[in-house]
Amino acid sequence: MPNYAAVIRITNLRLRTFIGFNPDERAKQQDVVINIEIHHQTNAAALNDEVEHALDYKVITKQVINHVESGRFLLLEKLVHDLVGICSQDPAVTRALVTVDKPHALRFADSVSLTLSYDRDQEVTQEPLQSRTAERHLSATG
Repeated sequence: MPNYAAVIRITNLRLRTFIGFNPDERAKQQDVVINIEIHHQTNAAALNDEVEHALDYKVITKQVINHVESGRFLLLEKLVHDLVGICSQDPAVTRALVTVDKPHALRFADSVSLTLSYDRDQEVTQEPLQSRTAERHLSATG
């Protein structure tokens, strides 16, 4: 049975959460707007209306809503990373892309956003930001 590449898009999911590290941000929930793109392998069974073979975007959306609304986050990076993890749990997912907008974060901008992606076929190496910053500084000065 052939597999097909499919993409689920969840667009402009508007939620409220505690996000930020300034005292006023920690005391009051703020709006966030979430956009999710999930690439996955589907098969002929799902294309023939066999529900048990489909990726259940309603379940994923409920997990995202619960995580966002019950959480407290200092940084967009943490929130977006968590959401990418939720969206990429199913083994059929080959790629997940999550963008979170924080409207009104800057006085003269509509919003600030951060996007992270997961790609099953790419190895991710993480090194601390301080290490990367110091390395760039040393290479620029020396």
